[in-house]
Amino acid sequence: MSGQKPSLRSGDSAQSRFQVDVVTEGSPAAPAPVPAPTQAPAPASTDGSKPPEDSKGRFRVVGFMDPGALGSAMDIGLPPDVSHEPDTARSDSVSLHSTGTGHTHISDSHSNTYYMRTFGHNTIDAVPNIDFYRQTAAPFGEKLSRPSLSELHDELDKEPFEDGLANGDEPSAAEEAAALAAKEGKGGTVKFGWVKGVLVRCMLNIWGVMLFIRMSWIVGQAGIGLTIAIILMASVVTTITGLSTSAIATNGFVRGGGAYYLISRSLGPEFGGSIGLIFAFANAVAVAMYVVGFAETVVEMLNDVDALMTDELNDIRIVGTLTIILLLGISVAGMEWEAKAQIVLLVILLAAIVNYFIGSFMSTESKEPKGFFGYNTAIFIENLGPDFRDDETFFSVFAIFFPAATGILAGANISGDLTDPQSAIPKGTLLAILITGITYVFVAISAGSCVVRDATGDHNDTVSDTVNCTDAACTLGYDFSICKEGGCQFGLMNDFQVMSLVSGFGPLISAGIFSATLSSALASLVSAPKVFQALCKDNIYPGLGVFAKGYGKNNEPLRGYVLTFCIGLAFILIAELNIIAPIISNFFLASYALINFSVFHASLANSPGWRPSFKYYNMWVSLAGAILCCVVMFVINWWAALVTLLIVLALYIYVSYKKPDVNWGSSTQALIYNQALTHCLNLTGVEDHVKNFRPQCLVLTGYPSSRPALLQLVHSFTKNVGLMVCGHIRTVTRRPNFKELSQDHARCQRWLNKKRIKAFYTTVFSDNLRHGTQFLLQAVGLGRLKPNTLVMGFKNNWSDGDMRDVEIYINTIHDAFDLQFGVVILRLQDALDVSHIQGQDELLSSHEKPPIGSKEVVVSVILPKDSDFDSCPSKTTGNQSSPLIMRGKGKTGNEKTKSPLSLTDQRLLETSQQFKKKQGKGTIDVWWLFDDGGLTLLIPFLLTNRSKWGDCRIRVFIGGKINRIDHDRRAMAMLLSRFRIDFSDIHVLGDINTKPKKHNKLTFKELIEPYRLKEDDMEQEAAERLKAQEPWRITDNELELYKAKTNRQIRLNELLKEHSNAAKLIVMSMPLARKGTVSSALYMCWLETLTKDVPPLLLVRGNHQSVLTFYS
Repeated sequence: MSGQKPSLRSGDSAQSRFQVDVVTEGSPAAPAPVPAPTQAPAPASTDGSKPPEDSKGRFRVVGFMDPGALGSAMDIGLPPDVSHEPDTARSDSVSLHSTGTGHTHISDSHSNTYYMRTFGHNTIDAVPNIDFYRQTAAPFGEKLSRPSLSELHDELDKEPFEDGLANGDEPSAAEEAAALAAKEGKGGTVKFGWVKGVLVRCMLNIWGVMLFIRMSWIVGQAGIGLTIAIILMASVVTTITGLSTSAIATNGFVRGGGAYYLISRSLGPEFGGSIGLIFAFANAVAVAMYVVGFAETVVEMLNDVDALMTDELNDIRIVGTLTIILLLGISVAGMEWEAKAQIVLLVILLAAIVNYFIGSFMSTESKEPKGFFGYNTAIFIENLGPDFRDDETFFSVFAIFFPAATGILAGANISGDLTDPQSAIPKGTLLAILITGITYVFVAISAGSCVVRDATGDHNDTVSDTVNCTDAACTLGYDFSICKEGGCQFGLMNDFQVMSLVSGFGPLISAGIFSATLSSALASLVSAPKVFQALCKDNIYPGLGVFAKGYGKNNEPLRGYVLTFCIGLAFILIAELNIIAPIISNFFLASYALINFSVFHASLANSPGWRPSFKYYNMWVSLAGAILCCVVMFVINWWAALVTLLIVLALYIYVSYKKPDVNWGSSTQALIYNQALTHCLNLTGVEDHVKNFRPQCLVLTGYPSSRPALLQLVHSFTKNVGLMVCGHIRTVTRRPNFKELSQDHARCQRWLNKKRIKAFYTTVFSDNLRHGTQFLLQAVGLGRLKPNTLVMGFKNNWSDGDMRDVEIYINTIHDAFDLQFGVVILRLQDALDVSHIQGQDELLSSHEKPPIGSKEVVVSVILPKDSDFDSCPSKTTGNQSSPLIMRGKGKTGNEKTKSPLSLTDQRLLETSQQFKKKQGKGTIDVWWLFDDGGLTLLIPFLLTNRSKWGDCRIRVFIGGKINRIDHDRRAMAMLLSRFRIDFSDIHVLGDINTKPKKHNKLTFKELIEPYRLKEDDMEQEAAERLKAQEPWRITDNELELYKAKTNRQIRLNELLKEHSNAAKLIVMSMPLARKGTVSSALYMCWLETLTKDVPPLLLVRGNHQSVLTFYS
C-alpha cells in the first residue's frame, strides 16, 4: 500500500493489517532468537514518504539486562493474566527467549514475533502506562507517547504516522544497556529519604538559638501558662501551613524549588515569581543572621577570657566571614557532605537538649543563689502566671518567640533532592513540627518549675524564717527581695544563660548553641540557591537566567551558592541585623500565607486536577492559616509587614506586566474558568435590554492576519465593549486533520494576543462560504456571549470570477438577515486580502518548518484582489497544496527566493494598515438613510470614543424633502441630543431623488449587461431553464420593477463623491434586496455602484431592533 510505513505491512486477509514486523537484535553479531518468517517486501513508496530502509517501527522491543532482572508481568508490558512460564494450552502463548547476549525478549510462539501486542491481539493500541503521563524524559532520555487517535482511527490509505515517530527514534536494547551502564559508572544523583532530607533539616531549622538563650526569658515574662499558649499559637500557624504544604506536595510530582515551586504551580507565575524572589533573598540574609548569632557567641567567649583580636564588632565580622567561607565549602562539596554535616550538628543539638533535661534533676547548693532549685511545686505555681516587665506584652513576647517556630520549609526547599517528595514532605514536616513543639513545651515547663524569676547570685542572701514568706525563693531559704528594685543578674528574667546553669555540663549547651546556629545557617545556605535556581529556570525574570545553570551529577547551583555567599557576607560585614531581622521573618510568613492561600484557592476553584493524596486538610482551615500568618506579620512588626506586602505587590505587578510564557495549570486559571462559567450562566437568566446592547461581531477574516484593515476597524469599536470572533471558513478538498486544525487555532489565537487584539478565533470546514457562515452564525457563542452582527469584506473581484460565488456571497447576507443578525460590509478601493503578499504570513513565519529534505521557494504572485472568505491559500498548513509555497526536494531547508513587490501590492499593504495608526483630524460621515434600530449611528459613536479616532467628528447625512430641510435638520438634532451623541453637522439631502447623470446610468447599464437574462430574445422554456440553472441572472421585468431603486444607488454614489470625498470613513445604511425577488447579480451591482471610487466605506444594516435609547 503506497505511503504506508514499512513496519505496518498488509498481509493476508486473515491477518490484521497492523502486523508487527520482527525487529532484529541491537547487536549485529547476536543471532536472532527466532527465525523471521519470509515476507514480501513492502511496496516502494511513491508519495515522497521515507524509504523503507530508513523507517523504524513505533514500538521498541523491551530489552532486559539479564534474565534475573525481569520484573513482574506488568513491568514488561504483559497483561496481568499472562505468566512468565510458557503456556502451551493457550492460543496466545508467550515464551521467553535468551539471545545469548545477556538480553531476554518476549516472543509470540505462534507468529514468531516479539511480544508487542495488547491483550494478545495484534493492535497498536496501548495499555495504560505511567510513561505516557510523564512531562519529563523517561529514564533513558526518551518520552513515550501513546498512539494518537488519528493513528488508530484514520483510514489506512492515509499515512498513519505522518508526523514521524511519536516516541522519537527508540534505542535498541543494546543502546539502553549502554546508557544504563554509563549512568551507573558516573554514579547516580544523591537523593534523600524523609528522615535525612526533611525531618532532620526541619528540626535543625526550628530548634534555633531561641531555644537556648531566649526560652527561659519568655517563661519569666509570660509565665508557664501563657508561654505554652504562645508555643501552641505558633504551632497552630506552622501546623496549618504544614498541612497545606503536604496537600500541595501530594497533588502531583514535585520538582526542585520548594516554596517557590509549590506556590507558582498552584497560584501561577505572578504570585510564585514574587514570593520566590523574596523567599530566596530571605534565606540568603538568614544565613548572615545565623552566622552573626554564632559569631557573637564566640566573641563573648573570647571576651570572657580576654582573648579579643581587635574589638567586639570587628571580631564578629572576622569570625562571621571565616564561618560562612567554611559553610560555603561544605555546601559546594555537594549535598551528601552537607547532609553529613547536618547529622553531626543534630547529634550535638540533641545531646545539648538531653544534657539540659538531665541537669534539671541535678540540683546543687552552689546553683541555688543563682535561682536554680530543682523541680519545686512552689516555683511552678509562682511562675505559672505572667509577670510582664519593661513594657513587654503578650504580643511582643510572641513576636520574639515566633521566629523560633519557623523553618518548616527547610525540607520542602530541597524537594528536587528528595527520593519521594510526595511522601517525604508531609511526614517529615509534620513530625518535625510535633517533635519541636513538644520540646519547646517541656523546656518551658521545666525552666518554669526549676528556676525562680529573680536571683542575686549571693550565697549570703539567705533567710531563716520561712513561715511568713510570700515568694518561692523565701520558702526555699533565700531572700531575693532586693531584686524588685532591679540590678539582679540571675534568674529567668535576668540571665539568658539559664539553660547552661541548669544543664549537667555547661559547655555542651554552648556547643548546642553553635550547632543550632550553624545548622540553620547551612540549611539556609542550601535552600536559597535551590529556590533561586528553580526561579531562574522558569525564566520569570529574564535577566537572572545565568543562575539557572547547574553543575555535577546533582545539578548543583554553584552560581547561586556564590550569589548567596556574597549577599550573606555583605550583611555579615554590616553586623547590624536588628533592622533586617523582622523583615526576614515577615518574608517567611508571607510565604506561609501564600502556601495556605494556595490550598484554599485550589479547593475553591474546584478543578478536577486538584486531588492531593494527602487528605487531612480543609480549605477553610487553610484560609484561616493564611489570615493568621498575615496577622502574625503585623504583630511581629507592623512596618516590616507593610514593607513586605509592598515588595510582594511590586513584584506581582512586574511579573503580571511581563506576562511570562508559561502555563502550569494554576488554580488561578481554574477559578477564572469557574467565574466565567458562573457569569455566563447568570447572564442567560437575564433578558436583553436596549441599554446594555453592544455590537458582538462575527468577523469573517479568514486567518486574522489576512485582512488587517477589517480586523483593526472592528477591533476599534468592540475592544472592551463587545465580543469579537474572527471566523475562518476553510474550503479545502481534503479531509481536515485535527492536529493541523488545533495547531492553526492555537497559532492564530496567539497571534491575536500578541497583537493585543481582544478577539477569539474559530474555524470551520465547509464546502463553500455560505454553508460555513451558516455554521458559524448558528453555533458560535455561549449563552448571551453570542454574536449579533456579521462583518464581512466587500467582494471586490466579483465581476472577474464565477457568478456562482456571487450567488453564494449574496445568499450569505440573506442568511444573516434570516437569523436576525445585523450585517456590516467594509469596502476599501484597494481590497482587503493581503495574504498573497510575501512577508505577510506572520502566523507561519516563526512556527512552521518545511519537511526535512525540502526547501521553500516563495514566489511573488499577484492574485486578483478577492475578499471572499474561504481559506487563504497561502496559509495552508501541512501537506496542503499551495500556489504560493512550492515544496521541492533539496539539501537545505527554509531557502527563500524573494522578488520585489509590485506597485499594486505596495499600495495594498499601505491601505491595509490605515486603521492601525491614529487617524488625524477629519470626519466620520454617517449616511443614516434608513432606520435600522440605530446600529448605523452606534458604530461611529463607539469609534470616536477611541483614541485613534478621537480627533474625528461625526457628520450626519439624512434624506429629506427640499421644502422641509430645516424641519428635518432640527428633528434629527433633537434625536441625536437625546441619544447623547455629539455631532459636528447635519446635512439634509433634499436632492436625493434627483435623477442621476446620464453617463453614470450608462456605466451601470454596461455593468449589468453580461448578467442579464434577456428573456425577450429567447423562448420562454429556454429562458426558464437558463434562469433555473443560473438564478443570479437579471430579468427585464426585475430591472423595470426596481428602476427607481437602481437610480437611487447611482444618485447616492454621486452624492457620496460630492459631500464625503475627504472623509476618513463613511458609514452608510446598506440597501436591502428582497429575497427571492432581486437577483444576486442585480444586488451585487447595486452595492458595487453605491460604493465605487469613494473613501473607506462601511455598509451597515441592523436587525431593526432598537440598539439606542434616550430613556434612563
